Order: sequence, then C-alpha cells, then structure tokens
Amino acid sequence: MSIHTDLGKRDKSGMSAARSASFMASYLDALTLVERLHRLLLDVIKDEFERVGILEINAVQALLLFNVADNEVTAGELKSRGYYQGSNVSYNLKKLVDLGYMHHQRSEIDRRSVRVRLTEKGRNVRQVVAKLFATHADGLIDRQVLDHAGLDEITGALRRVERYWSDQIRYIY
Repeated sequence: MSIHTDLGKRDKSGMSAARSASFMASYLDALTLVERLHRLLLDVIKDEFERVGILEINAVQALLLFNVADNEVTAGELKSRGYYQGSNVSYNLKKLVDLGYMHHQRSEIDRRSVRVRLTEKGRNVRQVVAKLFATHADGLIDRQVLDHAGLDEITGALRRVERYWSDQIRYIY
C-alpha cells in the first residue's frame, strides 16, 4: 500500500489518515513543549534564586508562594484554585512553614482544616518572583518575541485544551 492510498483513507471521525497523523504529531509536539516550558520555568526561577542567594527553598515552593500572594487558603484550595500542581503539597507546605515562609493556623470551624498565608519572609520571596516575571514580560515585548495579541491567542488556546482535558476527566467517572 502506498502513501497515496493511505491519504484517501478516513479514520472513525472522518478525518483523512494524513491529516490525522499530522495533527497527532503536532499535538504530541505541543504536549512536549508545555512540559519542557514548565521545567524551564522552574530552572529560570532556580537560577534567579541562586543569583540573589535564596537557597533554602526550591522553584516549586517559590511558585506556590507566588501564587498564594495575599490570600489565606487551605491545602485543598491550593490545588482546586490552581495555585499548586504537584502531588506533594503537604510536604511543601510543611517545609515552607518550618522555614518561616508561611504561617499556618487551624480553622476555628473545622479543626482538621489548616489555613496558610505568607509571612513577611514569604512575601519577600514572592516579590523576587514577581520582579523576575515582570522582567521577562518586558523582555518578550522589547525583543518582539511576543505581543499582547499573540499572548492572548496562546492563552486562549491553552485554556481551551485545559477545558477539554477537564471535561475528559469528568466523563471518566
């Protein structure tokens, strides 16, 4: 069978085999890029922390501090609000509390629930990350890597994929 024969075939959705293979290759490339970008972001934060002498916390913990900001949240809310994507939230919260970056307090209503918020030390780290992100945003614009419309397009596409994946998880159960 030649490639030309395959080009005319249709899959279950009616998409041509060539188009389906091409889309699949692009989709897998996009998945790899999202994963690689996340790892690069962590490396960029790590490098910045080494530069400014913050060595006792890691980049994942720094992102958690950045995302919590001025909010007071429970561990469960960290994940549900998208502040934290890892599976070891308890470990990172305990470490940040022990090192003085976060304050924790048991809920008066539900003693099983612990609410956390940033300490002054945590707010200082958050400020380092915020400054780093602001510098990156300026650099993307100044070097014409990305403009506002391009960023909106990327963000919109990623939000659509996020909704699609969320729907897939809901339909499993």
